[in-house]
Amino acid sequence: MALSSIALCSRALLKIGANTIASFDEGTAEAEVASNLYPSTRDGLLSAHPWSFATGQATLPKLASAPVADYDYAYQLPADFLRVLSAGITGRGRGVEYRIEERRLHTNTDGVALTYIFRPDEMAMPAFFDQTLIARLSAEFCIPITENTSRAEALLKQAEHEFRRAKMIDAQQDSPGRIEDFTLTEVRK
Repeated sequence: MALSSIALCSRALLKIGANTIASFDEGTAEAEVASNLYPSTRDGLLSAHPWSFATGQATLPKLASAPVADYDYAYQLPADFLRVLSAGITGRGRGVEYRIEERRLHTNTDGVALTYIFRPDEMAMPAFFDQTLIARLSAEFCIPITENTSRAEALLKQAEHEFRRAKMIDAQQDSPGRIEDFTLTEVRK
């Protein structure tokens, strides 16, 4: 079941015994806490793991101005960019040396394919991630709404458990990684 940002926050608020919200702008304490903590909590959780549903690839547009030093080319990162996983030449998603500076990718390669974590629409997030996000939001909302630190600690432990479970589920949606370029395998041939 796909949930909106309001529905995700409302479920987290229910878990701590608070009132639900219908909008981030309704003027209640719950809405104020949710509107301030939701975006950073969501982005932090998305950035913490290479989720299959939030991993994308893009060919980056080259910027007209070159970097000041160290690299020959600068590329614009996508608008929904959260974190780099790898960069490669066009047609291959890894293998290029790069550095991220000022929301741009700097490299010596002409033409870059980026594999990255992006911010998906809430409605595209799978149920296992929704449960993890709700658990984390309830832990984040607990102290500002209830002022109960021991309950917040228990909720944080539950959120960490949900995070591990979600990572395990997500890992089952990909083939296992393999070693491709390793010097000891070349010696044995």
